[in-house]
Amino acid sequence: MKVALWGLWHVHAPGYFNTASQLGEVVGVYEENAEWRKDFCKSKNVHEFNSPEELLASDAEGVIVCTSSDTHADVMVKIANAKKHIFTEKVLALTNEDCLRVEKAVKDNGVKFVISLFQKYLAGHITAKAIVDSGELGKINYIRFRNCHNGSTGDWLPPHFYNEKECGGGAMIDLGAHGMYLIDWFCGLPSSYKSVFTNVCKDEKVLEKNKDGVEDNALTVMSYDDGCIAVNETGFVTVGCPASLEIGGETGYLRVSGNTLVKSTDATERKEVAVPFLPASPAPLVQFLTGDILPGCGMEEAKHLTAMMVGAYANK
Repeated sequence: MKVALWGLWHVHAPGYFNTASQLGEVVGVYEENAEWRKDFCKSKNVHEFNSPEELLASDAEGVIVCTSSDTHADVMVKIANAKKHIFTEKVLALTNEDCLRVEKAVKDNGVKFVISLFQKYLAGHITAKAIVDSGELGKINYIRFRNCHNGSTGDWLPPHFYNEKECGGGAMIDLGAHGMYLIDWFCGLPSSYKSVFTNVCKDEKVLEKNKDGVEDNALTVMSYDDGCIAVNETGFVTVGCPASLEIGGETGYLRVSGNTLVKSTDATERKEVAVPFLPASPAPLVQFLTGDILPGCGMEEAKHLTAMMVGAYANK
């Protein structure tokens, strides 16, 4: 597929560019920040679009969106109206209303839409989903996901990742997005939210970046009408902690951490046993570029992620 890259704001933009170059053709890059744009295009030896209009008039069949989250809706409506397919970094938008604007433009123009919910396609999580769907754990009553890094305490996150307007928040809306869409995948949308957001990093260089005081340590607890509780933990202040998923049901539990999945159920006689991973699936960007799009990274899932973030930030 011929694609264009719109935006270099997100840290994943260079990686997306590399993948798109390997699997197809990147016809050009547009970024509002002229300095970023020129430096990137020179380093990658790729055509530089000097305006959105130039990108939209190009022969790109699809567009990879890596602009700031607050501009997603306006950018994607323009792309859809230009009849170009859309791949976007999470989140889709910062409000439910903006999600509906994007959905309408995508439907009205008949373009493909894929969002980067990549953790749903990892081998460990695919295996966990198969176990849950088999009924072996019984009715699910508890799910917990923890995913963190040291982007603040290690001072490697770019300054704009602390811009509340552009990001919509801090650790929860960025890294915490993975936990939200995984919880939705396993349990659906919750009925209530309660969040605790704190600031841990007091490094002067980071405080200078984080003038808006966005959270670097975050927790959201969610509940369901059937009594199930979901916990999503994230942050930018912990190093070396592997992502972990725990799911408990009436007849068993499972835990995924790093490269290991263990379960304890009636079938294992209540013993904790290791379970081999099922094969991983291609990442959402690969699906988008090849046209082999799997369930789970479409518009409904994108809308659900925004709805969960709206709930989490409204109840902190």
